[in-house]
Amino acid sequence: MSNYKTLDAADIAFIKNIINDPKRILCGEDINEEYSHDELSDTKSWPDLVVRVLSTEEVSKIMAYAYENNIPVTPRGAGTGLVGSSVPMEHGIMLDTTLMNHILELDQENLTITVEPGVLLMDLAAYVEEHDFFYPPDPGEKSATIGGNISTNAGGMRAVKYGVTRDYVRGLEVVLPDGRVLELGGKIVKNSSGYDLKDLIIGSEGTLGMVTKAVLKLLPLPKKTISLLIPFPTLSQAINTVPLIIQSKSIPTAIEFMQREVIIDAEKYLGKKFPDNQSDAYLLLKFDGSSEEEIERDYDDVAKICLEQGALDVLISDTEERDESIWKARGAFLEAIKGSTTYMDEVDCVVPRNRINELVEYIHSLDQEIQIRIKLFGHAGDGNLHVYILKDELSDEEWEIRMNKAMDLIYAKAHELEGKVSGEHGIGFAKKPYLSRSLSTDAIALMRGIKQVFDPKNLLNPHKICQ
Repeated sequence: MSNYKTLDAADIAFIKNIINDPKRILCGEDINEEYSHDELSDTKSWPDLVVRVLSTEEVSKIMAYAYENNIPVTPRGAGTGLVGSSVPMEHGIMLDTTLMNHILELDQENLTITVEPGVLLMDLAAYVEEHDFFYPPDPGEKSATIGGNISTNAGGMRAVKYGVTRDYVRGLEVVLPDGRVLELGGKIVKNSSGYDLKDLIIGSEGTLGMVTKAVLKLLPLPKKTISLLIPFPTLSQAINTVPLIIQSKSIPTAIEFMQREVIIDAEKYLGKKFPDNQSDAYLLLKFDGSSEEEIERDYDDVAKICLEQGALDVLISDTEERDESIWKARGAFLEAIKGSTTYMDEVDCVVPRNRINELVEYIHSLDQEIQIRIKLFGHAGDGNLHVYILKDELSDEEWEIRMNKAMDLIYAKAHELEGKVSGEHGIGFAKKPYLSRSLSTDAIALMRGIKQVFDPKNLLNPHKICQ
């Protein structure tokens, strides 16, 4: 469907009557420029109206009205996405969830926490740790909302041991495009009661329904953590060591890889020195457990493996201050690279972890072939590579040519290595062409069929993923 209605004065008046607080409704010149784009992608489109919603009831009433009147609706959290998922391509109404930021219940008996979608990841993590609990999903952007994390099935650095967001969502309250409210899942640990609609919502990037409440699984807080920073002469040696670490059964919480040039960028961005920046490549490992003795057994085994594979040293970070400085630098990589160039685009592909070195070596060969700067880092433990293609001083025309060529080649290589387009950032608007090339026509047709069942008028976040 493409005959979307353009908002008029009567529509705005109706929505103002629902909200009853003019400060939470933005239109015209009052709409901040940030609402027209997300954190990175150059996809840009302005909403006609922004509503800063406070409740499920408000969301339901607005979406029911929009459905009846063929007005497109775009959900938005903190806007930290990288692929245009929260950009209102057909304008219409944007529902900003950042004021729905309440922690509703900590259930210590069932090890769950119930939150609204606008709760920030960093606030959730701090809250549960105060109560001796642990929420494992750990994407790099800590100022993202939980609703956004659920919408993209965010992963992060701890995925190698603990899994991704989907593994920690027990229940969802979801508003469908026509305003109906569904309760999916709950505090139950197991569920074999028909199709799992909850899991369809997770990772759907706000195209099937809008999350207004989430019940999340918690774990007991690990008593001790230790990190290892391990320099290698080459990135190839570093990454080829990862499968051996996994096979050792002493699985770290996180296995990250990085190169010296990205570390230098982070040092400049943060104004602080990294503990070591002399080597070409590094593995950064984290271990957690219930005791220091337990962790030491694990990291001793892994340290021996790394040294046998050519590591130059094993630097142990066993103080909170040192540990924080290392991981803060790692968390700043995206912003540091962004600050080193005029503009950039990203690839978030994932391959089997024993193929990641092939992909890294291939991408390094593209610098010279395409004559464009490319920087990368990523989650070596789960095969998820973050590649950044930098514009620098290229003209707009030359940038488009070289960037598109680099994208085409990288995604084609990932597909050849049995990989997928996105490991954790999603598809949104920007990566749709690459998804359609990587999946069969039958798979795309099924996705579109699911969208049609949930949203027959194609009003909720149109033009995203496979639409």
